[in-house]
Amino acid sequence: MEKHIQTPITQDLAVTLQAGDMVYISGTIYSARDAAHKRMFEALKKGESLPIPLTDNVIYYLGPSPAREGRPIGSAGPTTSGRMDKYTPQLLDKGLRGMIGKGKRTEAIKEAMIRNKAVYFAAIGGAGALLSKCITASEVIAYENLGTEAIRKLEVKDLPAIVVMDANGNCLYQ
Repeated sequence: MEKHIQTPITQDLAVTLQAGDMVYISGTIYSARDAAHKRMFEALKKGESLPIPLTDNVIYYLGPSPAREGRPIGSAGPTTSGRMDKYTPQLLDKGLRGMIGKGKRTEAIKEAMIRNKAVYFAAIGGAGALLSKCITASEVIAYENLGTEAIRKLEVKDLPAIVVMDANGNCLYQ
């Protein structure tokens, strides 16, 4: 089923999304990759606050290329999600509701998603130039010294993705 959804992704919205749904996401999302996830994980272990709100938000596993003139961002294809798996259950337990990436997730992620009624979306790998056209604004908001792995606040309009794992644990990869 095709659905247009708006962030934030509330629990009520998350439970309506089913594995296999084609979605077009609009609103504010955040980008973060391996190094940023590690820093957020370490901050939580120390009892520190995070640079982004997690509750009902979506993180896009993304390390964009430099923006061309007149564009807010360069190529914006998804990063392999499994690289974030060791950090993700704690972020889900803190309210993260959605993740956009590519590839399979671990059983621990599936359990944390069910527990927290979260959703995993897959974006099309290799289509970064096309996906970047859905990003209308991009601003580095944390960990600037990480370069492309810095956390960005993104405004997206109709970013295409597929619900790969839903809040009930149904998974297209299985």
